[in-house]
Amino acid sequence: MTVVEKPPHPRELSRWTTRRWLRLGVTVAMSVLVLLGATGAWALGRTASISNNVVDVKSPALTTSIRLESALLNQETGIRGYGLTGTADFLDPYRQGLSQQKTYTKELSDLLRGNPARLRDLKAVEDRIETWQAQIARPVAASPAGKPSSLATQSADKGKTSFDAMRAAMATQQDRLRDDRASARADLSATMRLRNWIFATIAALIVALAVIVSEALRRGITGPLERIGADARTIAEGDFGHPITPTGPADLRQLSDEIESMRRRLVRALEYSEEARLRLDEQSADLKRSNAELEQFAYVASHDLQEPLRKVSSFTQLLQRRYGGQLDERADQYIDFAVDGANRMQTLINDLLDFSRVGRVHNTHQSVDLNTVMKRTLTAISVSIEESGAVITRDELPTLIVDSTQMGMLWQNLIGNAIKFRRPGETPVIHISAEQDGDYWRFAVTDNGIGIASEYAEKVFVIFQRLHTKDRYQGSGIGLAMCKKIVEFHGGTIAVDLTHTEGTRIVFTLASRPTEEPAEPEDLLPQAVTH
Repeated sequence: MTVVEKPPHPRELSRWTTRRWLRLGVTVAMSVLVLLGATGAWALGRTASISNNVVDVKSPALTTSIRLESALLNQETGIRGYGLTGTADFLDPYRQGLSQQKTYTKELSDLLRGNPARLRDLKAVEDRIETWQAQIARPVAASPAGKPSSLATQSADKGKTSFDAMRAAMATQQDRLRDDRASARADLSATMRLRNWIFATIAALIVALAVIVSEALRRGITGPLERIGADARTIAEGDFGHPITPTGPADLRQLSDEIESMRRRLVRALEYSEEARLRLDEQSADLKRSNAELEQFAYVASHDLQEPLRKVSSFTQLLQRRYGGQLDERADQYIDFAVDGANRMQTLINDLLDFSRVGRVHNTHQSVDLNTVMKRTLTAISVSIEESGAVITRDELPTLIVDSTQMGMLWQNLIGNAIKFRRPGETPVIHISAEQDGDYWRFAVTDNGIGIASEYAEKVFVIFQRLHTKDRYQGSGIGLAMCKKIVEFHGGTIAVDLTHTEGTRIVFTLASRPTEEPAEPEDLLPQAVTH
């Protein structure tokens, strides 16, 4: 019973992958090519075999047979001349013919090996030769020289009959050899025609296979890939609602599904991003309103609050001057508290206004020589420098695109802190260094003061944070917070270098070119600073 395999169902074919289709195509193509190659090899082998048989066997056999006949004619001529004249010279052609006979007979026997019919023809020729030689040739050749042989005259008719029989046998052999050669040539021509048809068929099938493979690749791989690519380009150009249509083999359809899933996730992400943008717009509007309120507060603080504060300060100072010493000691203490509180409140409001103006009022970036700013700053705090005896040294400072006023505030706060927080009984020694690091300049203000403990390295940059009481060190605690705001406004970072233990070193960076957003501290500060 023969089992016939059913062809795959179309639904099963739809689950085939590109690799499976390619494997099937390659298997079929290779099978066809192997079959055609085997057929072509057979045709070439058959052609070569027949051609070799014609060239190496058939034609040489016929030629050798003709040469054998010529050798026998030489023998007959020599024997007849010797028998009629008795001249010994006539035996030379006979003897030469005998030698040639042996050679050609051996050649014919070798050429016709494997062909019994032609070997029988050769045997018949050899028998006729032997009969003629035994009856005529050898007896005549054995006759004494010098006179005609009587045997030649007596057996002339018999010799002629025997030799004609021999020539007839050879003629039959040669005709059959010619027929064999003609048949082999006809077979060779037919085989060559078959070979040519086979190779033409191979070429046509190769072309057909190439066309089929090309079309299969176009429909099954390149076409679906082009459609997927076109859909992807449409999405990339902004049409995120354009769906990816699955097409082609199973793996390409799976790829389409994955791209479609990615598109859907992208659409959801874009929708979420749009919602976030709307929320950010709302928050931005709230921030604008808050900034407007802060500006209004700053205006009130700078004008409306300053006036009553000045009155309080003025009248408490009048009370202190007029009634100081006239009241009891506790009343004088209360008046001192009121005067000090009013003065500190006024200082605090002024510092807070300066802090709020950073990046809002002072925002004129231009090319500024920091050496000039430094000289102006040292002149402004010259009194503090002279009173403390501070020794200030500095490197050559660069020219940057910055706000000149803010740079003055930055230097004044940093150098002022270095002078203020000096060690008791020691002369403040302050050094300002500057070095370029890629797109940034790294600055450091180093002193030999009291230093900053590691646990306060971040706290000192928070507004209104103080590490000491106001009785020991005056100030509002806003200086380093303002420095931080100025540095970050210029795209840099600022930190305390905790590796410096003999005092304090404040390290900050400024961009060589203006930047829209401040850089992250860990990218700009030395590794030791962020420990």
